[in-house]
Amino acid sequence: MSANCKDASRPAAFGRVAVVMGGPSKEHDISLRSGGAVVEALIAAGVETVPVIWNQDIIEPLREVRADRVFNAVHGRGGEDGALQGLLEIMGLPYTGSGILASALGMDKATTKSVWRGAGIPTPDSRLCQVDLAAAQPLHAIDLDMLTADLGLPLFVKPARDGSSLGISRAETRPELERAILAAAHYDARVLVEQAISGAEYTVAILDEQTLPAIRLETDRPFYDYEAKYVGAQTRYITPAGLDSVLEAEVNRLALKAFRAVGAFGWGRLDLMLDAQQRPWFLEINTVPGMTDHSLVPMAAAAAGIPFPDLCLRILTSAAGRGH
Repeated sequence: MSANCKDASRPAAFGRVAVVMGGPSKEHDISLRSGGAVVEALIAAGVETVPVIWNQDIIEPLREVRADRVFNAVHGRGGEDGALQGLLEIMGLPYTGSGILASALGMDKATTKSVWRGAGIPTPDSRLCQVDLAAAQPLHAIDLDMLTADLGLPLFVKPARDGSSLGISRAETRPELERAILAAAHYDARVLVEQAISGAEYTVAILDEQTLPAIRLETDRPFYDYEAKYVGAQTRYITPAGLDSVLEAEVNRLALKAFRAVGAFGWGRLDLMLDAQQRPWFLEINTVPGMTDHSLVPMAAAAAGIPFPDLCLRILTSAAGRGH
């Protein structure tokens, strides 16, 4: 069923929509929360909506639903790395968000940063480490002295291909760096070690090739980690973010450039920091951002006067934009 930008005012034009959630990654439960919120919003907007929970299999559940398009709410590997996107293209189902290549690039933080460097997007210096936890000495092949000499301390250590701040640590010392690499390797054998930027953290959401109001993130924790994102109630989300007009325009310009550099489509979110000199440093892109009650894209949309149901409809409208 074809659709265009007017679909948001004609819910029936979407046909039957499958909201896919869950998936094989460690973000399964967060995805269920995102998908549940989207299902509720689309049903309230009058869209024929069917939740599809990805547990063991996703192919048969999708076939059984006989959907006209898919709202992808699967976070992490499987749903955000090009795998689900490839399946949906084979099945001929239009879907929300970025395509196969952009999803694969965006899921891998190290690869994203390589693309950004080539495009002139400022991103903190980093090194990629390969860790084999089954080895007798998992860190034997990693030159920790060279890491600290090249990048300095403190450092952020991240699984290269996980989201929701899972497995991320801040290392102030050499022993902390060793522990952080091992902790991240429990999530991904590819571990990114990145220079820590001292300054305020921001996020910029993209919707329909436009930036939404930036949000400044403030937390009493050492950084904006999983606890700050999903559990604690002390995190402060500040919008307007307090940027002067010139700096805000530059951040928005770079955010759109970073979004386009990986070939992202429809919607997404860029995370960045401003250092003491107010220079922006981009950290990562999220091509299937969260849609929970703690999530940043719905907050940014609300700041732009876009209610959550309208946000879901606008994202859904873009599913036909690539002509799958």
